[in-house]
Amino acid sequence: MEKKTKKATKPSRDGSESNIWSFLTQKGTAASFICITLFAILVRIAVSIHPYSGAGTPPKYGDYEAQRHWMEITLNLPVKEWYRNSTVNDLKYWGLDYPPLTAYQSYIHGLFLRYFDPQSVELYTSRGYESYIGKLLMRWTVLLSDVLIFFPAVMYFIIVYYSGIHEGSKSGRLWHFAMILLNPCLILIDHGHFQYNCISLGLTVAAVSAILSDRDIVGSILFSFALNHKQVLSRLAPFERGIYEDYVANFWCTTSVIVKWKRLFSTQALRILSLVSTVSTCLPSMLLLILAPSRRNFLFGLLSSSLSFYFFSFQVHEKSILLPLLPASFLAIDEPLIFRWLTYFALLSMFPLLRRDELILPYIALYGLFVLLYNAPVQREDTRETRSPFTTLKYFAIACSLLLHIVYLMVTPPRRYPFLFEAVMMLLCFCQFFFVFMYTNMKQWELLKLSSQTVREKKNI
Repeated sequence: MEKKTKKATKPSRDGSESNIWSFLTQKGTAASFICITLFAILVRIAVSIHPYSGAGTPPKYGDYEAQRHWMEITLNLPVKEWYRNSTVNDLKYWGLDYPPLTAYQSYIHGLFLRYFDPQSVELYTSRGYESYIGKLLMRWTVLLSDVLIFFPAVMYFIIVYYSGIHEGSKSGRLWHFAMILLNPCLILIDHGHFQYNCISLGLTVAAVSAILSDRDIVGSILFSFALNHKQVLSRLAPFERGIYEDYVANFWCTTSVIVKWKRLFSTQALRILSLVSTVSTCLPSMLLLILAPSRRNFLFGLLSSSLSFYFFSFQVHEKSILLPLLPASFLAIDEPLIFRWLTYFALLSMFPLLRRDELILPYIALYGLFVLLYNAPVQREDTRETRSPFTTLKYFAIACSLLLHIVYLMVTPPRRYPFLFEAVMMLLCFCQFFFVFMYTNMKQWELLKLSSQTVREKKNI
């Protein structure tokens, strides 16, 4: 009886710290976490030996060259010239358009590169630089960023989550830690395609963890850092590029097969439409969180609102699905089916991008690793699945996903519709993402009802 009362009450700061200490000193736990961490590092290294975005494709190469060029600019120009167009800083060639936090990150990484390979960051002459040592150093900057920022943040989250919100078994904690660290989408984008999402996402994980442990000011500061690392400046709303670019499984791109948004509406009209759609679809989740505030509702709210922004924001990239995947991974132990579903189709939505980068082999390997880890024998909410119409629909969607992979690799699309397979992929993924969005809102409604029922019961006592 005493144990139940303790679970129902809000843990105190002292009690929370005591639980954290006992969690860390639990016999065998530390060694297990170290093994998972080392394995996660090994997987990242294995992926990083494969090609990256824009490898050997002049004149602008790809994201790899953009990140290297920013190191070149921040190292060789004064701060006031970083964002200004000039004869030595042509903004049309991967101009630095991320906030100063990203610029200083590029500067620090540039110091690392200049120490070992000065030619890789020389002003102007280093454009398209792709020496072996240069590529190795660039890969190491991503790995170090991941290990120093994302890894500790995930550990922080696991400590907080299992000391104040969820009482799970040791195997469940280890499984949860592994599923977040070994997220195939993040690894493929950062260590394959080449980006530094691990920094902004790591800051976000730390911010969420701080808020869950009642350190709101710390959480606000960390989240501000996360926003100021990845939100673009001149492209905060890149209206000149249209409401969508390339193929992404959001609302605008998916429905463009029927509604030609770019032709029917002006950019100004689409700006307003995008804003209204994003805010209106976020609003129910925010209201439900206000009416029934709780840690669990907060995590569902994060997932719901991030999907709203993914669906309806102006100019969303396929890599933006990493943001909704983060709160889904937070809920992995309690909502494993939703976490698995979102991960499967997030991978599918990024498949065309990763194929262009020649990352098919690591894609398949990480897909298989995710399936193996997900089905590890740990205590989760979905240990037994009952037969239902939804089960049949689930298997049908997975079969379609696997078939689309094969068709995309083996079949040449019709000349009249060269992007037919990408469009079908995005339609399937959008439907699955929207299902997750509806489900998370439904869970928030259930939490509101449960909260109201608890209040009524207290009044009747």
